[in-house]
Amino acid sequence: MVDSAEKEMDTPTFRSDTVLSDVHLHCPSKRHLMVRLNAVGQPVFLSYFKLLWSTEDLASGKHEREVATGREHQCRSGDEPCEKDRSDMKKEGELNSEGVEALLDDDGDLEVVRRPRSASELEAEDLLREIVCPVVLMKGKEDAFEDEEQECTCSDVVKIEHTMATPLEDVGKQVWRAAFLLADYILLKRDTFRCCSVLELGGGTGITSIIMGTVAKRVYCTDVGEDLLAMCEQNVALNKHLMEPGGGEVKVKELDWLKDEFCTDPEAPYSWSEEEIADLLDHCSVIMAADVFYDDDLTDALFRTLYRITHNLRNSCTVYLALEKRLNFTLRHMDVTCEAYSHFRNTLNDLENVQDGKMKYTVEPIKLDFCQFLVYERIEQL
Repeated sequence: MVDSAEKEMDTPTFRSDTVLSDVHLHCPSKRHLMVRLNAVGQPVFLSYFKLLWSTEDLASGKHEREVATGREHQCRSGDEPCEKDRSDMKKEGELNSEGVEALLDDDGDLEVVRRPRSASELEAEDLLREIVCPVVLMKGKEDAFEDEEQECTCSDVVKIEHTMATPLEDVGKQVWRAAFLLADYILLKRDTFRCCSVLELGGGTGITSIIMGTVAKRVYCTDVGEDLLAMCEQNVALNKHLMEPGGGEVKVKELDWLKDEFCTDPEAPYSWSEEEIADLLDHCSVIMAADVFYDDDLTDALFRTLYRITHNLRNSCTVYLALEKRLNFTLRHMDVTCEAYSHFRNTLNDLENVQDGKMKYTVEPIKLDFCQFLVYERIEQL
């Protein structure tokens, strides 16, 4: 039975009514480890996502100049080279134009000298698109898990429990690209978020809140569903060591966009205390959400929640929204469209046009030509 189970997991197969994130099919984890079944019987996997530097270096600011020179990090602007690469190629061209003697081998063949590739480029090529398959942990295989655990206890790895190929209503249990994109921006602008009080809407597995927790003072990571929130809380616990150097704290709480109030029932798991609500409203200056705009009704509900919360905040607030535009062919249009994104943009425009005498919203797009600090595929649709 063990051999049969392992053989079945060699190549993942998915039912037609499920949704799969590309992050889990092509991701920098060498393999997926199934660690348990959750409360509703879904298999839960553990994946490792590599940071391009450690959190100790983040706290100390050690890599500030390395970001500027591009020695360690992969600057992204489509496929354009970094400024340093351009200058290196320019110098190389000048040398050639001055008639530097060509290098020949023993047989007289030309030896082409190529520009050295950065470590991040080599690492990304090795890891980025390597397909990974689930591995089922059976009795007698604990040692394999312990070996993997020992390899990934350093401060440059984020460990995330998640499910794979979920129904649409459970997509929050997966990790999506826009969460990585937002995490990249947080790491780039960490001085902006340092010591802030932050609210994440639709936090899912919690990876973006965990990254924010490495620099912010307090993060309220919110979603709905006891099973999902339990997974998120487990991920926060798995990565507590990443947040300790900066003294950050992540609190996992329920926030249902379809309800007008915070859940304050003391009998309900992940409910809010009156003190926590007061702390959020008094100190929150940043709200964020990643890849939560895939259903029109939920998009409407999120913007209503966003308006209600910002309307009650004591201080002004910046909201960061990240998403992936997903193109689909529709019979209604007989064309490839992105209806969820179009509805998101229309709703965003409505929010910007709100005039109630108390609140004013302005919208500003952020260019995606900043450095990439997590290993994933940054596609044009982000």
